[in-house]
Amino acid sequence: MDHLPQVSNAFATFMKEAPQQQQAWMETVQKLDAASRLDPKTEEIAYISVLAAVRLESGLPFHVKHAKALGATREEIISAVLLGLPAVGNAVIQALPVALQAYDSE
Repeated sequence: MDHLPQVSNAFATFMKEAPQQQQAWMETVQKLDAASRLDPKTEEIAYISVLAAVRLESGLPFHVKHAKALGATREEIISAVLLGLPAVGNAVIQALPVALQAYDSE
C-alpha cells in the first residue's frame, strides 16, 4: 500500500486530531483484514460496493486507486459501484462519477 493516494480530508482530520482513536481504528481494520478470506483485490472491490451503497463517496478515491493498483479494471469498478443497485436503488449512482474520476486520474 505504499503508492496509495491521499485519504479524504475527513480521514486526514481524524488522523491529525484524534491520533489515539485513529490508531485503535486502524488496529481493528488490520485485524479484520487479517481475518478476511478474500484476496486483496476482491476485498477492495467489495469494499467499493459497500462505500457506494452507504453513500460514503469521500472514501471512494482512496479505495478505487488501491483496487486499480491491485489490478482491478475500470469495468470492475463500475460493476462494484452498481452492485448495490437492486438492494439500495439508484443512490449508488451518486458514487459512479467519483469512482471513475479516481480511476481515470492516472
